[in-house]
Amino acid sequence: MKIPRSTPKKARVEIIPMIDTMFFLLVFFMVATLSMTTQNSLPVNLPHASGVQSDKQQVFTLSLTKEDKLFYDKEEIFSPADAARRLEQQGKENKRTSVIINADRSVEHGRVIELMDAVRQAGITKIAVAVNPS
Repeated sequence: MKIPRSTPKKARVEIIPMIDTMFFLLVFFMVATLSMTTQNSLPVNLPHASGVQSDKQQVFTLSLTKEDKLFYDKEEIFSPADAARRLEQQGKENKRTSVIINADRSVEHGRVIELMDAVRQAGITKIAVAVNPS
């Protein structure tokens, strides 16, 4: 006489409890991270004013092309003196003005120095020369 045997069940990995656990851990770490941030200021209710001046830094771009054309923020100008006049006006309005010089690699070194000198004469001390990283 044969005894009927039941076929063994195959093992399964239940994924739903794993998803629930991962979601719980995600929420836990998000809340824990937010509670660790510190505010380095006192809570103050600031008053409103209509004539507020923002002290944001202004960045202007001077570009020298290989055709020896000069551009002030995408507007063609004709000499470094024109750039100096515009920058001097901007420097009076905002003391945190800086200039980025984009010069084509085929432009003569003297032209770039002449442009940098004009920017310094306008009273702008923050000057950067744009390059491509190698």
